[in-house]
Amino acid sequence: MPVEMGLWRIDGAAPRRLGTSVLPSEASLEDYLERDPSLLGERLLIIGRQVPTAYGKFIDLLAMDSEGNLHILELKRDRTPRDVVAQLLDYGSWVSALDRETVLELANDHLSVPFETAFVETFGGSPPDELNAELELTIVATDLDASSERIVTYLRAFGVPINAVFFAYLEDESRRYLARSWFIPPDDGGGTSSARGRTSKRADWNGLDWFVSFGDDDLGRSWEDGRRYGFVSAGGDPWYSRTLRGLPVGARVNVHIPKLGYVAVGETLAEAERFDSTNVLVDGQWVRLADQELAGRYRHGHADEAVTDDNAEYAVPVRWLVATPKSEAYWEKGMFANQNSACKLRQEFTLERLAHHFQLDEH
Repeated sequence: MPVEMGLWRIDGAAPRRLGTSVLPSEASLEDYLERDPSLLGERLLIIGRQVPTAYGKFIDLLAMDSEGNLHILELKRDRTPRDVVAQLLDYGSWVSALDRETVLELANDHLSVPFETAFVETFGGSPPDELNAELELTIVATDLDASSERIVTYLRAFGVPINAVFFAYLEDESRRYLARSWFIPPDDGGGTSSARGRTSKRADWNGLDWFVSFGDDDLGRSWEDGRRYGFVSAGGDPWYSRTLRGLPVGARVNVHIPKLGYVAVGETLAEAERFDSTNVLVDGQWVRLADQELAGRYRHGHADEAVTDDNAEYAVPVRWLVATPKSEAYWEKGMFANQNSACKLRQEFTLERLAHHFQLDEH
């Protein structure tokens, strides 16, 4: 049945219903949503307004959520129910096929800062490698008739990710209010659609660059050791050492110290070994790493606890292209960071910033 929203002001013992007014224009509602998409009840980043499609039509608002999924927000305006639903489905068919690069182009054309920076400012973390894996279609309206509700309900039964959100514009003397109500609660679990497998939604990997986290601390590791002797290390548990042990020879590692930033870029010279068996290249000679003067202890657990393959520290010898003290660590909002000791570095934003900052083209 059609949705109706009401708001009452309590004056003493007598509630007084506020009158519903007509928005000055539906463009005003579009303005409100662009300025504050949380009006929809979810944190979103608007990455496009009046986005031109390949078919000569324009999407009112294109948004992204914290998981990198896209949301099409289409205002009903003066169109008939069939028109607005058909238009939204048409837009969905186009957006679902957008690859990662196209999504980034749309976002960077609209945003005043780089996409990665805007994503971090909105969600507090780096964007995922995969964008546009799933899609949400939303009709934004001040009212919707029973026919439209039946159509939306019918489509959702077949897994189409479509919904409707209603805004009522109310006035109380000099004050103005917006009231929101969803046709179907967004978290009901229905109407989800995956766009996986159609196009490349995951960032391409260049086959060379890896992210490595170097956990510098007073008791365990020292980045100055890694910088001086040419190595990265991790361990204490298979969860930490497993990804480091997966680094291939010849990989380009971009070294990040948690909470500080990037400090080095280098090339791996051998596969990971237990720290007590690792050799590193110093002044053209291979030497046993454990025999060097080290600031860190690279041992986990109690002093009398036996070192095993599971609790051991593992190290990878590296030839540095550039390596700086941790006091000169480099970081910008939107750059990639990860809790794993090592993983493939796909994010072009980070790679471009590192190449420029460390002047890697000169090496």
